[in-house]
Amino acid sequence: MAAAHTLAAAIIMGMPNVRLTTATIILLGGPLLVGTGWPSITHAAEPRPDLTVADRIKVNAATLPANDFSKAEAFEAMTAGAASSTGPADAKAFTHPLATLSFEQQQQFSLGEALFQKFWVSSPSSTQASDGLGPLFNARSCESCHQRGGRGHPPGPNGDTTSMFLRLARPAHTDEEKAAIAALKALNFGDDTYGRQLQDRAVPGLAAEGRLAVTYQPKTVTLGGGETVTLRVPTYTIEALGYGPLGADTTLSPRIANPMIGMGLIEAIADKDILANAERQAQAGKGISGTVAKVRDHLTGDIKIGRFGWKAENATVRDQAASALAGDIGISSPDDPRHAGDCTANQPQCLALPNGVQARLGPVEAPPPVLDLMTFYSETLAPPKRRDVTKSEVLAGKALFYASGCASCHQPKYVTRRDTANPALSFQLIWPYSDFLLHDMGPDLADGQQVGLASGQQWRTPPLWGLGLTAKVGGRQAYLHDGRANSLPEAILWHGGEAEKARNAFASMTPGDRKALITFLESL
Repeated sequence: MAAAHTLAAAIIMGMPNVRLTTATIILLGGPLLVGTGWPSITHAAEPRPDLTVADRIKVNAATLPANDFSKAEAFEAMTAGAASSTGPADAKAFTHPLATLSFEQQQQFSLGEALFQKFWVSSPSSTQASDGLGPLFNARSCESCHQRGGRGHPPGPNGDTTSMFLRLARPAHTDEEKAAIAALKALNFGDDTYGRQLQDRAVPGLAAEGRLAVTYQPKTVTLGGGETVTLRVPTYTIEALGYGPLGADTTLSPRIANPMIGMGLIEAIADKDILANAERQAQAGKGISGTVAKVRDHLTGDIKIGRFGWKAENATVRDQAASALAGDIGISSPDDPRHAGDCTANQPQCLALPNGVQARLGPVEAPPPVLDLMTFYSETLAPPKRRDVTKSEVLAGKALFYASGCASCHQPKYVTRRDTANPALSFQLIWPYSDFLLHDMGPDLADGQQVGLASGQQWRTPPLWGLGLTAKVGGRQAYLHDGRANSLPEAILWHGGEAEKARNAFASMTPGDRKALITFLESL
């Protein structure tokens, strides 16, 4: 099968001219692949509609799990295929465009980047093209939370919470509300007064909703070989509530900002490949059974697979961008036309303040050209090329990653669709290391908050590409949905539920094996 890996990857990357003989077809996609336990996209009943028969043969072979850990797989270093960024592995590693963009698209990327970085101001303002902030908000720009395209973090010594906020949600109270969730017309319901998230900032003359406060208690874990790791057990509260008490059944879910790289490539993964992940896990019967998130497209109302957000609550990059504009900054767009952002009917002073709509630009504060460019920028930030893929310790760690069961959820690779609207995203062999499914991660990570089909213990498997550059890009390490883990070992040790066996395998390893596995993760 090693020959199949190499040949198929070479075909997809467009390297050699390979003639598909009958023998090659059998090698790459015939009966030899049946029963491998890996999602087969040559399944006669449900083939990917974007692929020809020859394409399916190539893709099936290229996405087989690794079976030779003595060397790197073909093109494994190219995290995003030909679209990978090959720039320096430094603080700006997540800021580069896909290498497959045309010259005209690079110009679009630059315009989108400027909008991503711009600071919005309160209305009314002489700028007109930049007003509409809030009135309640968490940040004044997208870049404020996703600095240099990286992940957020919990408050540091200075107390800054810009890249972290609290989601607020309550259960459905009425039969009508329950029906709305069942029909995927609502993900959940926000607090009656404070809405869907706590906003700790406000425009002049308006009180902020409150301040996120977090405290930690230490928890020591002893590992194989006698090593110990101290975990931080967080407790979240809200200080200085500005509009009265929270609802009695309102839950708090802390969230840090996710990295921005590779989002367009994630959207370009075929639905059938994600569905196949869930089918593979269910058939394996090993206690891992991911749920496919289903959500509605903000603009069309069509039901799609959720891929973005900690609970896979958004189906597209555009949905994610529109949600963040309205919820985090208070800027309305065609896809989420909330001029007052997350203000509720119980905050009349907020609703009475002027918005930033300019009649000559349309009925929203971020008209289509603005949302289009911001979406394009978010879709085309490139994952960086991997480092050290041929080093013996990295290869040993990769073998342990597979043997421990980590790859069951953190599925390494896909080939993106042929029929993407943007050719720069098309037919790329990519390595995001995620199945993009919802998994029960156990009570220790639970937030008790339902989000659509996601229960209070379920989270989307986060992609791992770019993981090893977290500290360089963001200046510190912060992992999991609330950044409680200050290191990769801590993050692994918090895994529970469906991931408990993999967590225990890591904990019981020898110190040398644990170091090798972490070295592999740091190479991503």
